[in-house]
Amino acid sequence: MAHAIQHQITSIDDYLNEERLGDTRHEYMNGYVYAMSGASELHNAVAAELFTSIYAQLPDECRAFMADMKVKVEVGDNTFFYYPDIVVACGPNDGNQYFRTNPRLLVEVLSPSTRRTDLGEKLLNYSQIPSLLEYVIVHQDNPHVHIYRSGNGWQAEHFFSGDTFRLESVGLEMTVDKIYRKVRSEVGLDVG
Repeated sequence: MAHAIQHQITSIDDYLNEERLGDTRHEYMNGYVYAMSGASELHNAVAAELFTSIYAQLPDECRAFMADMKVKVEVGDNTFFYYPDIVVACGPNDGNQYFRTNPRLLVEVLSPSTRRTDLGEKLLNYSQIPSLLEYVIVHQDNPHVHIYRSGNGWQAEHFFSGDTFRLESVGLEMTVDKIYRKVRSEVGLDVG
């Protein structure tokens, strides 16, 4: 969950400089800076499984980043910097080495504390990125995946245990259950 660390406007340059020097990650929401809390073991295990599958599939001109790569989003006159759990970008970076402006795929692992932001503000802002083809939300505590695609007007597609889904942006097809293979008991897949 993000928590405001100050209530005054911070410039983009000051934010980026502080992020390079600091030990704590922060998201930037049109001048306001919010500290990011740490992720749970379950969150990390789910993100790592999906990241590994995506990374193994990528063509040479694409790169995948996990947790520490910022994405810059510009919506009208507003600027945001987020840290998605997984970022895939193809082609050269037209920003700087600490953030991407051209993601093809973004993934957020949903927790109770991030639900409102991931399904609201981030969905709305991410859908404004011209290069973005898919935004994926993976629940950390139950086998449920939402996929939002630019090609279908950002309408949610839902996948559950037993389902197979395809990430068109990276040419990956996998089962929902594979994402949770190392945390089966924690997400209820080994019950009964």
